[in-house]
Amino acid sequence: MNTQNTPVHIRLWHHEFWLLVVANLLLTMSVYILLPVLPQWLMTTENFSPEETGLSMGIFGVGLYLLGSQCSWLVQRYRRNVVCIWAVLALALDVALLWYLESLRSEFVELWVMLLHRLLLGAAFGLAQMVLSSTLIIDTCESYQRTEANHSAAWFSRFALSLGPLAGLMTYEQTDFKRVVWVSMACALLAVLLIRRVDFPFRAPEEGVHVASLDRFLLPHGFVLFYNLLLVSTVMGMVLSLQLRPVFYGLLMGGFLLALLAQRFVYRDAELKSEVVSGLILAIAALMVMLAYPVSPVAPILLGLGMGIVSARFLLFFIKLSRHCQRGTSQSTFFLGWETGLALGLCVGYALFYGQRDLLLYAALLLTAAALLMYHLFTHGWFMRNKNR
Repeated sequence: MNTQNTPVHIRLWHHEFWLLVVANLLLTMSVYILLPVLPQWLMTTENFSPEETGLSMGIFGVGLYLLGSQCSWLVQRYRRNVVCIWAVLALALDVALLWYLESLRSEFVELWVMLLHRLLLGAAFGLAQMVLSSTLIIDTCESYQRTEANHSAAWFSRFALSLGPLAGLMTYEQTDFKRVVWVSMACALLAVLLIRRVDFPFRAPEEGVHVASLDRFLLPHGFVLFYNLLLVSTVMGMVLSLQLRPVFYGLLMGGFLLALLAQRFVYRDAELKSEVVSGLILAIAALMVMLAYPVSPVAPILLGLGMGIVSARFLLFFIKLSRHCQRGTSQSTFFLGWETGLALGLCVGYALFYGQRDLLLYAALLLTAAALLMYHLFTHGWFMRNKNR
């Protein structure tokens, strides 16, 4: 039977690895905290239209690519941990701009200012995540532990998709938008402190490294997986554009935990194709429950379970698809596919479906069904023919 398991190495979970995966969680939370709150603030306080709000949320996905081609050169030209720290500090500074804009109560924020803010936030987050996930976390592990390290670190980012919005909404409901900004900045600065506590020995730079390259950025031959993942994460972004309560994100976290347990026990010796297929079927079921029972606690659990299974398996597919010395590149490609889809889903959700909950969920159902058909009819067979590990 064609199975694919990720072994567990207790020795992987040493002090430095813990510091970096928690830093990864905090860094991702600092961005996700704003996902449910920033659009509310833009539309209620700054008089943005749903179309302008959607554009502001979507341009973040464009920013992710701005510094990606320079990632390899930067970590060769400067110390890799220093590059990551400065990128996270730039992210925190960009978030601080929101505090300044909130202070200007006598005038509304211009659209171009918000677009620039989100574009730069995407650029800083993209560079920080690429260096942290594709370089720093890998460098703390033995070679035989690196697949598990990538898999485990990605789960911490996945948890941030529920913990970040949950923290943002609870802070916003209890205080105000400025406090949300402070919490976001605090998460980023705590991530910096954790990264600084890890000692990375000096490594001589390689010669002949180009200023712009696809190394640690994009895996060109992984385009089929990229587009299939993009469909899946776009659905997730569309759901996040709905007006969801904090309890939804708490239950979503429960679904993620169930997905983690399912991978370890339910799918341990299952046929490889079954994970993505069953995960997407669970996502379809979650969307149907949301249509029939808008306040059902079952829907977010099913959604977290399905999306957790699918996204974790796609990451392992990218790693297995990579060639020699392309592990970091595969990690970055997965990150870009997932985050681009989230940004696109948020853009479409606000710009096209704001105030039309059922219509949005029907569109999300169609996209999920398309992702399932693409994977079943084409992507899986293509992956089996092209994998390298």
